[in-house]
Amino acid sequence: MQRSLTAPSRQHNEAIQFRIILAATYPFFLAAALAQRVLPGRAQARRGLPVMRRSVFGEAKAMAVSAIPFAFMG
Repeated sequence: MQRSLTAPSRQHNEAIQFRIILAATYPFFLAAALAQRVLPGRAQARRGLPVMRRSVFGEAKAMAVSAIPFAFMG
């Protein structure tokens, strides 16, 4: 039996869902990344170790991309 070309695959559906969840949660992770930058007390900075930082936007995306897969477990 042939599948219709208009019916998206399961993998495509999951990719779309991932992007939607990323877009919905990104502002929260952006606020968290901003709060981490503003609040003092980073352990690496106190020890004198070099701090390699991403941009606030990159850090927010990294946090979101690492947390979102938990929504797909189950």
